Amino acid sequence: MLFNYSKTPFYAIAAFLFAVKTYMVYRFIFDLSIENPLQEIILIINPIATAFLFFTAVVWFKPEKQIKYTRRIALIGSLILYFNVIYFRSFSDFLTIPVLFQSSNAGDLGSSILQLTYTLDLLLFLDVAIIYFLSKKISLDAQPSLKNMKLRATVIAVALLVGNVVLAELERPMLFVRAFDREYLVKNIGVFNFHLYDVALHSKSKAQRVLADGSEVKQVEEYTNKNIKSGQPSKLQGIAKDKNIIYISAESLQSFVINNKLNGEEVTPFLNDLIDESYYFENFYHQTEQGKTSDSEFVIENSMYPLSRGAVFFTHSQNELNAVPEIVGDYGYTSAVFHANNKSFWNRSVMYDTLGYDKFYSETSYNVNSENSIGWGLSDKAFFDQSIKYLKSMEEPYYAKFITLTNHFPFELPEEQQTIDKFDSNSKTLNNYFTTARYTDEAIKQFFQQLKEAGEYKDSILVIYGDHYGISEYHNKAMSQYLGKEEITPYDHIQLQRVPFIVHIPGHEGGRTISKVSGQMDMKPTILGMMGIETENGVDFGTDLFTSDVDPLVVLRDGSFISENYLYTRDTCYNRKSGEEISMEKCKPLVSKAQQELNYSDSIIYGDLLRFYDAEYTQVEEDVNYK
Repeated sequence: MLFNYSKTPFYAIAAFLFAVKTYMVYRFIFDLSIENPLQEIILIINPIATAFLFFTAVVWFKPEKQIKYTRRIALIGSLILYFNVIYFRSFSDFLTIPVLFQSSNAGDLGSSILQLTYTLDLLLFLDVAIIYFLSKKISLDAQPSLKNMKLRATVIAVALLVGNVVLAELERPMLFVRAFDREYLVKNIGVFNFHLYDVALHSKSKAQRVLADGSEVKQVEEYTNKNIKSGQPSKLQGIAKDKNIIYISAESLQSFVINNKLNGEEVTPFLNDLIDESYYFENFYHQTEQGKTSDSEFVIENSMYPLSRGAVFFTHSQNELNAVPEIVGDYGYTSAVFHANNKSFWNRSVMYDTLGYDKFYSETSYNVNSENSIGWGLSDKAFFDQSIKYLKSMEEPYYAKFITLTNHFPFELPEEQQTIDKFDSNSKTLNNYFTTARYTDEAIKQFFQQLKEAGEYKDSILVIYGDHYGISEYHNKAMSQYLGKEEITPYDHIQLQRVPFIVHIPGHEGGRTISKVSGQMDMKPTILGMMGIETENGVDFGTDLFTSDVDPLVVLRDGSFISENYLYTRDTCYNRKSGEEISMEKCKPLVSKAQQELNYSDSIIYGDLLRFYDAEYTQVEEDVNYK
């Protein structure tokens, strides 16, 4: 017996099923926060508006093609939604056009993607199966005629969409000038309309370079000289002059494990001890976005913000930059990056040339096999062990960066190599995290010993920093359990973006823990100051952390910020130290300043403005007077 749709068009039934599925994903997988009844109404309306807009297009097709189109749009839409689900589970974020251009990274994801897929995910394609099944039962003759419905159906679909946008603007004024806040965009206009909006943004950004001129960069320079650049010399000025600089980028290492315990045992015992002999910045925040590790590299080398969408390493790898490797090269330094991963991952093989690195020791420089690999590739211990010979061969003084890999999602470590118990929670990711964080701690301890044995330790400054978060908001319930909190609030979430920043100077007495608010943006001027290299002009957005005449302000890519007294995120102002919610009037002046900095940095990148500009650097004598 044929299925009889005598009253309801098949495309409307398909649209309804798709809208219900989309709403369930928004509510229970993306777990979009609902703060008032209007937000709930919008969250219900936007999947309906989007579904009917796409499926209504069927009325413009010939009857024999209408069913085929309905099936295809259901499948394509479901795949787009599911790809966002997978991405969200890892990064608590949504796909953008620039991220899709990073497809060369996909081949190295391996077990990470498998960890993000669940058997129950098949339910996300249940509506597709139902639509396909029902389409086989359809009699086109029994369907209502759509001949006279084309204009009416289209007007209704567009009206729903316009109504959605109007309500979104009422609930969130200036929604479309806050593209950095993707959660608000998805919550108000839906993931599919967000993607359309993202396409428009991408097209606009591509045009900015063509229209740019040199006058814009002067405005940025005036701002940074007035608001960011310190007017005093570093208190450790010149202490690293002509010494080797060794960076260790600790993959996904967050500060919540530093000086902390699990079941009474220190998670990072070596780093805890090293802090006692080093300068440790306990309120140091990563400032990365979708580019993750590559973003951290971009920030620390250039003292500029990453982009809100995609990774600069991919989208603007040919830009003129003013990066640390190129700068120190003018003062006799050789430079190299050590990272046992595919050289094309994050487009590093191209971007490292742009940054001014002399050498990149990628996966092909290492002996990588099943016995010495963990998770994403070569284990950290094997990585450091095989790197020493290359480091010893470098002409001194050198500037070297080591990027670890073991403490990477999904944080897998063979049981026989685990030296600390797993955590016990509902999150396998967080449970595993402590074992791989401990492994990286042990690997760094081993590396320090190898540097001493190789004679590379004494004349080197060692800088250890976390590149980005490892545990996303998706695991907040388990994180609240570990931290002994009832819940992870927006304030707590920002505090969890703190990562370690340790500056170790062999033979130097006076190491201490510093509470000053700081971020990855500050690493470039801080390290250059220690090397005795200063700029007469510049557009860096960071401040030398061993100076004290600039009020600290750490701006995150989503517009959140942390100052000496305040913490702002998600339209809420907090007392930074107590976490107490306070009047927005306290934060408003800094909200404007934070957005201005993000806009200035974006204009430099999108317009490739540094091609119009030459910064002038000079090297000054050592003048160490830190107390």
